[in-house]
This record gives sequence, structure tokens and C-alpha cells, in this order.
Amino acid sequence: MPEKWSEPFLQRLQRSNIKNLFLAVMIGALAGYGAVLFKFVLKFMQWAFYRQSGEMLFFADAIPLWMKFVMPVLGGLIVGLVVTFFAKEAKGHGVPEVIQAIAMRGGRIRKRVAAAKIFASAVTIGSGGSVGREGPMVQIGSSIGSSIGQLFHIPSAHMRTMVGCGAAAGIAATFNAPIAGVLFALEIIIGDFGLMQFSPVVLSSVTATTISRYYFGDFPQFSIPQYSIVSHWELCFYPILGILSGFTALAFTKTLYTLEDWFEAIPIPEWIKPAIGGALLGAIIALVPEVFGVGYGAMNLALTNAMSLQLLFALIFIKILASSITLGSGASGGIFAPSLFMGCMTGGAFGMLLHTLMPETTALPGAYALVGMGGLVAGTTYAPITAILIIFEMSGTYSIILPLMLTCITATVMNSTIQRGSIYTIKLLKRGIDIQSGRGRHLLQHILVKEIMTQDVVTIPEHMPLSRIIWTFKTENAPYLHVVDEAGKLTGIISFRDIRAVLNEQDLMELVIAYDLATRDLVVVTADDTLHEAQERITRSGVSQLPVVSSDEKGLLVGTLTESAINAAYNSAVIKDEISGKD
Repeated sequence: MPEKWSEPFLQRLQRSNIKNLFLAVMIGALAGYGAVLFKFVLKFMQWAFYRQSGEMLFFADAIPLWMKFVMPVLGGLIVGLVVTFFAKEAKGHGVPEVIQAIAMRGGRIRKRVAAAKIFASAVTIGSGGSVGREGPMVQIGSSIGSSIGQLFHIPSAHMRTMVGCGAAAGIAATFNAPIAGVLFALEIIIGDFGLMQFSPVVLSSVTATTISRYYFGDFPQFSIPQYSIVSHWELCFYPILGILSGFTALAFTKTLYTLEDWFEAIPIPEWIKPAIGGALLGAIIALVPEVFGVGYGAMNLALTNAMSLQLLFALIFIKILASSITLGSGASGGIFAPSLFMGCMTGGAFGMLLHTLMPETTALPGAYALVGMGGLVAGTTYAPITAILIIFEMSGTYSIILPLMLTCITATVMNSTIQRGSIYTIKLLKRGIDIQSGRGRHLLQHILVKEIMTQDVVTIPEHMPLSRIIWTFKTENAPYLHVVDEAGKLTGIISFRDIRAVLNEQDLMELVIAYDLATRDLVVVTADDTLHEAQERITRSGVSQLPVVSSDEKGLLVGTLTESAINAAYNSAVIKDEISGKD
């Protein structure tokens, strides 16, 4: 090809989005093979611990009692060492760390995280940890996406798309659900549904799903029941299921972080704590093998109406405890599968009660168990679109859409009203990181008002007459005049708008004073407040600047803070944060 034709084409290729699309396919392929590798490693780990690689329910009686106690402890000890001394990001369910990497480090994740997460999660689940493999695959895929982005020097503006491609590929390959993978990445990880993000994420998800289906076939993980609405009156019961799912989700979130705080407060080395969690978990597994590992076997029984009402109800709370102990102690695994498990049991128990009372107008309990799975995922993640689509893709039944929408939206709206953060973002809020639409507003929480306020403030005494106020506006060229008392304490603010009505009243020039004209219902900040607090007050009050007073009891006027100064400080902090993320 002549140089005069090839060079412009290469330049156009570099400027276009085509490069990102090629990288998205590469990320999808690597994440897809990562999912395949993770599944094989997981089976190997379970065989290494128990000499069995199938569902625990089918071989639980053949395992010695001592093994059910010892193996979770051994697995926890191994995971504790890996997390403490190799990659601390592998601890827990991983998705908050991915969101934090996008918000704080421009999407940069250490390359060792993928390998550490594969190993730590496989050991946790293989030894009996009551967690899921979907969260680990999100972190593994995201780590692959970040590594590819760094290798090809992708700009920070596009790095979060690369991370989202990996997350979508991880979910798609694990659940055999490419659409849900896309929506998970856009709804939770990236927080943006724009075309520039959508196209690469779709390609990555499709590529990973194709690889997963090549090795494992095109079939779901669960025994999906045939779903149909028996009566239109039945739709009235699904919002109730949404409420029940929402309360179960809240209980799971609360228990998880309560136990996490409890384990963090124990004054022992971090690498020992997962072993303690393993000991507690072993006692549970010995009595209730249904909560071993991911728990797909128990979910299949519930979906096929093969469980009693008492067992369905009991497994809700046992799974909450088992999963919270596993993750709270510092082991590695996801919360997606435990959420599906709890939702399955919640829906199954609710459906069994309904079907017992109204057998001719309600579906079998398995149908409610299927819908409950989506309801609880929505109630924990606050991602109803992802929850609806993942259950729809697994069932392949269009008639389930209406019940899913009613249940998932009810659970999401109720829980987001009761509790601000989802199971993912609560962890970040506990670290002082407030994620809103992908922006790291936490940066403003580390800058104090006194660091950027201006001390060049125009003040006037309370007794200054109107004539002098007008003269001050003319000579100082200030948008606001700050009225102070004899001690220097702020008592009001005068804007030009406040004096406009009396400008032509010559008789009032010496009669009206500053105290009479000033606005005294003031919104102020102190010098020791953070810019985040200042931004919140500016947004609520609708003003463009705030007076700054001293932090002591005197409350003296010390400066002023403008909205433009806050925005400039934020932009500067973002740049510094991106630079530090490259180091």
C-alpha cells in the first residue's frame, strides 16, 4: 500500500474507536479463558480438599466429620496468607475494589490481582466457603481489562471502559448470560450507558460467552422450571415477594458488614482470621451441607419443588450467616450466588405458602423461587435491570418478565429508600468514598475549606448608611458585602439586588443602614469543613459562594468560598490522583 494512503488510514484508525473494539475482543477472549481456567481450578481445589468435585449434597454423608471441620480451616489459612502477603485486593467479594479502582486510580488494577483472585477464590469455595464464583470472575475480568488497557497505553478516559469490558466478560462467561453481563458492567461498574462504552462492552461479553459455551455448552447452571402465570391475580403477589426479598437483602448486607467489623476488631494477625471463619463455617457445613460452596445443588432442589417449607425457610438465615462468616473473616468469593441462593429460598418458601392456600390460582413454588432470585439480587446490588435480565436469560421465558419487573423494582426502591448504599457501595462508604455516577467525590472529602478559600473579603459595619453601601459597591467591585458586628462576627450579607429597590430613594440614603438591608438567614461553612460539605450546602441553597467563619465559638468571618474554586480544586485533585495511579 502506498505510504500516502496508509499513513492517513493508520491515523484515522488511531483516532477512532476501532482500537478499543479490537481490545474489547481481546479482553473478552482472555476473560473467557480466565473463566474456563477458574472453573477447572475450582474443581481441582475441591477434589484436593475432599477428593470429590461434584455437589456436596451428593457426597456429604461419605465425608468424615473431622474433614468438614478441618478443610474450611485449612482453606481459610491458605487464603489468609495469599491475601495478606501477595494481593490484599483478593480479599472479600472484589466488586467494590473494582469500582474504587475506576473512581480513584483511573481504572488501574495491579496485574497480580487476577492470579491471586483465581487462586484465593478457588481455595475458599473448594474448601467449603459459602460464597459465589461470579464476584471473583468480575474482579478477574476487570483485572485483565485493566492490564490490557495499561499495556496498550489507553487514555484514562477510556480505561474504565476496558475495565467494564472485563467485568461484563466475567459475568457473561460464568452465567452464560451475555446481555446480563453487559448490563452489569454498564449499570454497576461503569455507571454509563453511552455508545462509546456500550459497543466495546457488548463485543467483550459476546466473545467471552462464545468461549464459555464452546467448553461447557449452551445451558444454564440451574434446573429452570417451566414458568407460566396461572392467573392475572397472581401478579398482585409479586410486589409482596419484592418486599420480602428486600428485607432478606437488607438482613444479608447488615449481617455481612457487622461480622466484617467484628473480625477486623479482633487484635490478631490478619492472615489468621479467615481460618477462624473457616472453623465457624465448618460447624455449619457439618450440620447443613446445603450451604457448602456456591450452593447450586440446593437451589436446583428448590427450583424443582423438592424441598420442604421448613428447610426453605431455615436455609435463608443459615446462608446469610454462612456467607457473612466466610466473607467477613477475610476469605475470597462473591455475593452474587449467595444472593441468588437466598432469593431462591425466600421465593420458594413464599410460593409454597401461597400455593398451599390457593393451589388453583398460583404457580408452583419453583416459579416463585426463580423470581425471588432476581428480587434478592436487585435488593442487594440496586441493579434491577441486571437482575431482571440475568433471570430472564437463564429461564428463556418471556412470561417471567412482568413478575420479575414487579419484584425487582419493588425490592430496589424499598431498599434504596431504607439504606443509601448497595452491598457494593456500602463498603466504599465505610472507607469514606462516595461514588456518584462514577465520579470520585471522595476527593473533596480530603480537602479543607481553609486550603482554597480567599481571605480577600469586603466587610462593612452594621451601622453603615445606604449612601456608603452604594459607594462601597462602586469602588470595591464586589458582588457581595459582608455585614459584621463590632467583634467581627458575620451578621448578614448584602447583594446589589438587595439595594436595587431603594436606589432612587434619596430620603433614605442616611436613614437605612446595613443591618436593615442585610440577608440574615445565612448558609455558611467553617474553615475546617471539607469541600464535600461545602459543595453539598451550595447545591442545597442554590448560591454560588459561601462565607467562611472560624471554627471556634466566636464564629468570626475569615474568608469566602466560591463554587468555581471548588470545581478547580476538584479538577486539580483528579489530575493528581491519576498521576499517582500511574506510579
